[in-house]
Amino acid sequence: MPQASARHILVSTEQQCNALKTEIENGADFAQVAREHSLCPSGRTGGDLGTFGPGQMVKEFDQVVFSAPVNVVQGPVKTQFGYHLVEVTSRQ
Repeated sequence: MPQASARHILVSTEQQCNALKTEIENGADFAQVAREHSLCPSGRTGGDLGTFGPGQMVKEFDQVVFSAPVNVVQGPVKTQFGYHLVEVTSRQ
């Protein structure tokens, strides 16, 4: 079964999500941005979600994690929790 490791930043608005993505694309550290802005408890660890398989995350999140290129920030990804920036850090 495929496995992926990912990190994310969860915020409440698409506008904030886009602004943070721009910051990261302009050189800001993903983990630091997650610690400062993410609404998810994983923000404390730089947004790290560890390793998981398909179906362990909500559908919209899963679709990105198991199809996006590794080490490229994706988003905004809208889920029931809000808007995410997602970075797949590895996939097997």
